Amino acid sequence: MSQHKESDELVVNGEPGENTALETPEDDREPGNDGGEARPNRPSPDGPVGVGDAETQADLTSDGENGNAIETDVSGAVKEAESEADLPSDAEQLRESQGMENVRNSTATVKVVLVPEGHVMTVAFVIGLSIQELKRHLASELRVPPQVLQISLDGTVVEEERSLMELGVRPHGSTRLEMSSTNPTTHPLRPVRPPELDNMPDVITVRVQTEEGVFQDVVVEIERPRQQKAFLGGYRHQLTGAVYHHAAVQTAPKRRPDRGVVVFSRDTQTVELKSQAQQCAVHVSTQMTGIGCYVSCMKDKLLTPGTYLSADEFHDIRLRAVIRLQSFARRWLAQQRVEQLRRERNRHLAWLDLQERRRTEEKEEQLRDRRHRWMNPQKRDDFNLLYHALEKWRCEEEQKINSSLRGAERKAALCSLLDQETQLIAAIGRHRIAVQHNNYDKTIRHFLDKSAAPYQWKTADGRLIEVDSPHTIRARELRDLYNDINMFTAKQDQRHQILMTLKHTVKEHDCQLSRDIVDLIDREVDLTTRGLKASSLEGLRKRISTLFLQYIKTPAFNPEVAKMLKVPQNPSQLKNDMFLCRSCQRYLRSTDFSPAANARVSGRCRDCTRLDNIARTRDDFSCYKNILQRLRADEQQLNKEAKIPFLLQVEDVRYLVEVVWASRSAVHGSSDIYNLVFVRWERGIDWSPWNCILLSREETSAHLEVEDVHKTYEATFIRRIEHKHMLARRYFSQISSMAEFLDSQSNAALGNQLISKSMTMATGNQATIASPR
Repeated sequence: MSQHKESDELVVNGEPGENTALETPEDDREPGNDGGEARPNRPSPDGPVGVGDAETQADLTSDGENGNAIETDVSGAVKEAESEADLPSDAEQLRESQGMENVRNSTATVKVVLVPEGHVMTVAFVIGLSIQELKRHLASELRVPPQVLQISLDGTVVEEERSLMELGVRPHGSTRLEMSSTNPTTHPLRPVRPPELDNMPDVITVRVQTEEGVFQDVVVEIERPRQQKAFLGGYRHQLTGAVYHHAAVQTAPKRRPDRGVVVFSRDTQTVELKSQAQQCAVHVSTQMTGIGCYVSCMKDKLLTPGTYLSADEFHDIRLRAVIRLQSFARRWLAQQRVEQLRRERNRHLAWLDLQERRRTEEKEEQLRDRRHRWMNPQKRDDFNLLYHALEKWRCEEEQKINSSLRGAERKAALCSLLDQETQLIAAIGRHRIAVQHNNYDKTIRHFLDKSAAPYQWKTADGRLIEVDSPHTIRARELRDLYNDINMFTAKQDQRHQILMTLKHTVKEHDCQLSRDIVDLIDREVDLTTRGLKASSLEGLRKRISTLFLQYIKTPAFNPEVAKMLKVPQNPSQLKNDMFLCRSCQRYLRSTDFSPAANARVSGRCRDCTRLDNIARTRDDFSCYKNILQRLRADEQQLNKEAKIPFLLQVEDVRYLVEVVWASRSAVHGSSDIYNLVFVRWERGIDWSPWNCILLSREETSAHLEVEDVHKTYEATFIRRIEHKHMLARRYFSQISSMAEFLDSQSNAALGNQLISKSMTMATGNQATIASPR
């Protein structure tokens, strides 16, 4: 037997025989017991029994030496042999057979070494069972088939039919076997628990005193639960922290004997019956002080009756208490309501402050935008703003001259003013030409990108689908080649390669334009090979770029641009979509005109209208354009199917603002045109010229919260708004596209109430007559 601790020894619980199983948590280990052997003070009759490196023997002395002796049953064979020595021969044979049976049912400690790893498993096993049963038990623990296990003793394979007793194992003794796997690749033998967790032996041998002077060695297997046992009672060492559980927690509860019948009595509820008499501290009978009898009055209490309350007084007290409770409750509710109102007020004030800051920021943004447009105009509307500012300045200066000067001085001042106006107009014109020159490349790039864009449409699930056609692919190739041609900073070899690609591209179509491009390409290649500077070739390269752009704009060479040209290629379209401009006497397409919503015949084209505005009226329509854009955005959010706001033009919005609503807010009369917006008059009806109101930005939020305008506003104000709606209805009722939105009753009432008259629309120092058609 080895005297040192084997660190890789593991324990497997075998079949319980006569051994006693104890569950010991890790905190219950005895000090100093770290898995080594405990040598007994007194040898046993059969000699020392070792269980290997994982067992511990404890000597249990008499009551005087050790009062905590563990009592257990002695082996049946030894006890009956001593008590039945005088029985007859037949009885002795019977007792011998019973003793042999008890010996076969005894257990022994089996140490199984796993080959080749060398791990050790310790198991308490019945010596009467065969090796085959031991294999099954070990296979279930190791989770391998029992057929692959091979057990040997001292290098010799043990047959499965033999038992441990036939191998010479004595009751409560120990043996050492080797076990290996016949198929180590598929079914290797691995330990159940890592060796580092074995800090305490799992099988120990305990010597128990059965009688006076008689001892018996009992193999005790310690069961280790996989989970930490809950603390259900016991003691904890304050210094070391060790926990000691009660014995009732360590062992299974004692089972009651089965009587065979179901009993419903007090015996089923209690384990032990006990009868005990109870006696009160004071006698039940009453004893008074008398002659010869003294009763102490030290513990007596003096009770004094209170004031008598009648039923009315009692109910009055209850009523006052209820009123007091109600007053406190109502005070609490009132405080909660006041706090809620305070929070709502603070939230409303914060919202008002936020709206005010937002309006201030929007106004400042508008002023910054206008200032930026004045200082750096880029679009037509920006130049209209400049001309409008110029006209406003001219009118103010002319008014000052007329009011302060007379005669020749007035004429000289007006001539000087005219010269200044001419110089300013020339400066604006020069800046406009420069902007057009700078925007030329951007315009061409936008034209080429639009022609090369693939066809797009949205599906029902919202996905965007793009499809390329042969025409779009051709337009994309020509666009990329045009961008390469305009790269004047490329190296000479790269430039020659681009020119050769362009030459092969235009040679696909034999015409005068392609021949001119090829001649220019050959000239540039010849000049560059002679070493001419790039600055001298700038004009030639621009001619090549211009001719190639003309090539791209030809529908015969680039079919995708046909839909983007102003002059259609189909003569039938020219016949049906051409109109005469009464100002410049040119026939132009309908897209070159911008008529008002009430116009029946074509008037002046866009260029003539723009030129007339620059020369005479110099009006700025950007403010009306902003009003229309905001109206369309608001109505698009409220109703995605809104149509009337998208039928209106900028001129129609100008008519509504200046003629119908007199360029003032309907509520407070604000005249800041950049702060006015159109909203619905009745919130539940779609916007239309006969269901709108012109308000400032500060007034819109309050008006949109009105549920019923007839209950909120005064009758005089409502009649004034309805009169403006009649004027707008009469003006827009003549438009065929908007007539379908008017019901027949409204048209009949409109014809009966209104009289057709011409209207004068003031614009600066001039007037325009708007006569209904």
